Amino acid sequence: MTTLEGSPAVRRLTAWEPTRLESLAGEYGTPLYVLDLDRVRENARRLESAFPDAEILYAVKANALKDVLETLHGEGVGLECASAGELTRALAVTDSGAEVHYTAVNPPARDLDIAVEAWEAHPELTITAGAEDTIDRLEERGYDGRLCLRVNPGIGAGHHEKVQTGANAKFGVPAERAVDVLADAADRGFDVVGIHAHVGSGVSSDQLDAHREFVSRMGELARSVTAAVGDLEFLDIGGGFGVPYREDEQPLDLEAVADATREAVGEVDVQLTIEPGRYFVADAGVLLTTVNTVKDARETTLVGVDAGMTTLLRPAMYDAYHPIRNLTADSSDTERSREETAQTIAGPICESGDVFCTDRKLPESERGDLLAIGNAGAYGYEMANQYNSRPRPASVVIDDGVARLARRRETIDDVTSVERER
Repeated sequence: MTTLEGSPAVRRLTAWEPTRLESLAGEYGTPLYVLDLDRVRENARRLESAFPDAEILYAVKANALKDVLETLHGEGVGLECASAGELTRALAVTDSGAEVHYTAVNPPARDLDIAVEAWEAHPELTITAGAEDTIDRLEERGYDGRLCLRVNPGIGAGHHEKVQTGANAKFGVPAERAVDVLADAADRGFDVVGIHAHVGSGVSSDQLDAHREFVSRMGELARSVTAAVGDLEFLDIGGGFGVPYREDEQPLDLEAVADATREAVGEVDVQLTIEPGRYFVADAGVLLTTVNTVKDARETTLVGVDAGMTTLLRPAMYDAYHPIRNLTADSSDTERSREETAQTIAGPICESGDVFCTDRKLPESERGDLLAIGNAGAYGYEMANQYNSRPRPASVVIDDGVARLARRRETIDDVTSVERER
């Protein structure tokens, strides 16, 4: 395995080279997502080092860019998909369905149709069902392949109530019914291979007790299922490993998490499977945006930029914190030092919630400045949208130090092209 010497547990926004980012913004325009694939590889190897005996899958929903999927596939990481679109992307870059899990929540009919068609071409594919209805619907479509059951263990954790899934009724079959559901599925001819649960997204160090209790319940359930239904191939405990968004937060002690996980699972003869998403890509990405407006408001200095909640939704949706850096002010070419002042950074969307930060101390901003928003590699472009008929931004990847365009910037014609001509 490649050494991780010199690879920090978290990449802070201050570690990005300002002149390089300024050059990319000059070449490709803003708003612009920049993703460092070498950092993605480092994060993958850190996970592999902490969990050497586990099957590691990447939760594609964090960042489905083809370059990311190919990079992680090259590192031996499998792919976990939450939709038919993600499944199609995953199968386009993998060698076989054996490396892919389809784990949808309340899948629409057309999604199940696509998943079963994919299984017919790739019989090693694993499909995870989170409801008895889903099992029935799979059977109606002729599916009798590898079946995993998503269970609800009744305990959740995560950075926001909207992503704490382990106790939310939307996710999985209640754990106390799992044995009966799986026994019935086996009797109906399904190849029962595993059980799955996910406690939530962005689990931090101070939530490890909840994570440990969650894993312990899953280990106990695996023993019950094995005794009643037969051997399982794997126990999938999901992902949810958090990363520090705030500058003063410490990175997750991944080795401690791995040790606690193995201890909590206990004695059970199954493959442990994990499926992080955010951990692979969050600190590998930044969002570049240009200041277009600076005005003194009654309570604050309002700094308007060309990115908004259509570009990066997390602050508006989760009240999420992202570090922000004024690259122009930090540049060695700046003629004068700038005093730090409290500023509210806001986008161009016609919503009061379109704000990246409120009254944050930053060097004085001027029109034309380039700002970098950190930890934008996870759930950035994936949650971008066309509200206000705004085109989505471009994406650049850096691979072995070389930058290239990975996704072009949308145009207004792209936004309207799906509309039917009269």
